Amino acid sequence: MQESGLIADDLRHIWHPCTQMKDHEQIPLIPISYGKGVWIYDFEGRGYIDGISSWWVNLFGHANEYITNALTKQAQTLEHILLAGFTHKPIIELSSRLCALLDNRLQKCFYADNGSSAVEIALKMSFHKARLRRQKRHRFLSLKNSYHGETLGALSVGNVKLYKDTYGPILLESLSIDVPSLDSNGEKELLSLKTLLEKMGGEICAFILEPLVQCAGNMHMYSASFIKEACTMARSYGIDIIFDEIAVGFGRTGSMFAYEQCGVVPDFLCLSKGISGGYLPLSVVVTSNEIYQEFYAPYEEGKAFLHSHSYTGNPLACACANAVLDIFQKDDVIASNKKKRDKIVKKLEALKEFKNIKNIRYKGMIFAFDLISTQSRAGLIFFQKALKHSLIFRPLGNTIYFMPPYVISEEEIDFVFEGIGKILRDF
Repeated sequence: MQESGLIADDLRHIWHPCTQMKDHEQIPLIPISYGKGVWIYDFEGRGYIDGISSWWVNLFGHANEYITNALTKQAQTLEHILLAGFTHKPIIELSSRLCALLDNRLQKCFYADNGSSAVEIALKMSFHKARLRRQKRHRFLSLKNSYHGETLGALSVGNVKLYKDTYGPILLESLSIDVPSLDSNGEKELLSLKTLLEKMGGEICAFILEPLVQCAGNMHMYSASFIKEACTMARSYGIDIIFDEIAVGFGRTGSMFAYEQCGVVPDFLCLSKGISGGYLPLSVVVTSNEIYQEFYAPYEEGKAFLHSHSYTGNPLACACANAVLDIFQKDDVIASNKKKRDKIVKKLEALKEFKNIKNIRYKGMIFAFDLISTQSRAGLIFFQKALKHSLIFRPLGNTIYFMPPYVISEEEIDFVFEGIGKILRDF
């Protein structure tokens, strides 16, 4: 079938996420035939570098041979089993390996199948724990400009108006404080937090934040020192700490997990996206034995955490996640990424010659800048121009970001920045 036929069939039946579908009257969809490495190809054979890791999930390239083999092998033995009352080897192995990578205070894994669901689990666990302790905590605290997902609980603790405002009347009660800029020590924001905690600290279940980088919040980056001090203040009021590392976990900020750079071990760590290398949906909340024990009792006492998803801990997804951890280990990915980051940073800094961009920033394998333009929807224009240079970017407003699969080569990095330079010269 020709691309035009595929597009017509798609538009006849499919409502795409995070999309104003009317845009596709002018901007054609791009049907993708296959991918290999950092490249994806349409049905006409045109290749594009996946500069956003397909919404930040694809860590080790498309059609990764090692992950594909692990998935294939698992599919030949067990594709799924309910996790209530049953278990399987891939999830046992994955849980043991994750906990071994984490601080020894994080030792219990509760699985779901997407990032928003992981956030929902952490929120519910924290609230439920407070109820079990007979504490009247009913609020959550987050940072302004934050994004934690689009289910109702996750949306409640997010703070990006574009996603949230419409649903205000049906959301949970949540509080928020300002987030500092990267070059700020956060003194003003910490003072604001202190004032809020003195007034309402005893009503707050948990403080949730994306450590180091607010990804959907236009790739806003902020300091580890602020995170440490803010979490210390919150904990002094008995408030749980939830780290949403759905986007920033698994090496994206330069360490395996972002919390390692912050001097804080959260009470709940939410992981997803890169956990399965972009192969299958999977998420997990890792928490402490102490919190686990709050719910550990005879069934009749009504303390059980009765939350479930049909595909919780799916064996196929867990097999992919184990393969991802194998690759991290055998290829020393964190060290390798540091060398690639240094090359990309040099390329990024060289873009300062262009007067139509500002606020160049980076953290680990996350790179971003903002367009200066009077054009309406300048980010969308950049996206369309990038396609002509065989590059896929999905801007956040006027923020252009580059979050490539970790397998990108030096030659491919050169190709990307040659293309960006041509786009900016033409902008």
